[in-house]
Amino acid sequence: MGPKILVVEDERITAEDIKSGLESEGYQVLAMISTGKEAIEMAGKLQPDLVLMDIKLKGKMDGIEAAGQIKLLYDIPVIYLTAYSDEYTVKRANSTDNSGLILKEDAGLIKKPFEESELRSAIEITLYRHKIEKDHDLLLSEMLKYLNEAVIATNPEGLIKLMNTSAETLTGCKLNDVIGNSLTEVFTPLNDFETFNCEEIKKFLQNNENIIKSSDHDTPVQCNLNVIQDDKGQANGFILVFKQIK
Repeated sequence: MGPKILVVEDERITAEDIKSGLESEGYQVLAMISTGKEAIEMAGKLQPDLVLMDIKLKGKMDGIEAAGQIKLLYDIPVIYLTAYSDEYTVKRANSTDNSGLILKEDAGLIKKPFEESELRSAIEITLYRHKIEKDHDLLLSEMLKYLNEAVIATNPEGLIKLMNTSAETLTGCKLNDVIGNSLTEVFTPLNDFETFNCEEIKKFLQNNENIIKSSDHDTPVQCNLNVIQDDKGQANGFILVFKQIK
């Protein structure tokens, strides 16, 4: 099944049209909501992948206020659907750190009426961007646990995404030069590994003397390879932690 979407729209006919278009593209529409208060409650209960939010809603709370609460409470991306494009509305929408795509010269907004192809593109780009941001935040939070040690963070395929200053010093490599390269190319004890294999590398690091070679000296290091898991327990990447043995 496709990504799960919560539709927040106060006009029933428009909501039905959006639902029909989304389902024809393979998305799951979890519910159609008409008020900001209910949108916040259902976002917490249903945990959609994305919220499509009309700005003008029934009740005292508009879509911008509701989107701000959803982002703050649940970190769910929001795309605004609106017929309003005045400067004040655009500024208020952007103040909520929404994840809407910039379309038709309106920052963070998709104007109604809209083409289904535009909406599909906005959804896919927003979901991808949100995933990248979450992955980056997860890597950073894991790295912060090892402030006094050298750390290299990779994606699930073992390609380098982040490394701290201590890791740059010990390996002799700068992040900007090696980002996207395989860990096995940068961390010299692993140079003989043709492909990244987590279990084999963990066993190798535990059972061997690990030495980082440079042009002027060799540095023995103690290593540990940890799996980074997302909130669903899936492997999101790896953290290699190492320190010089004195």
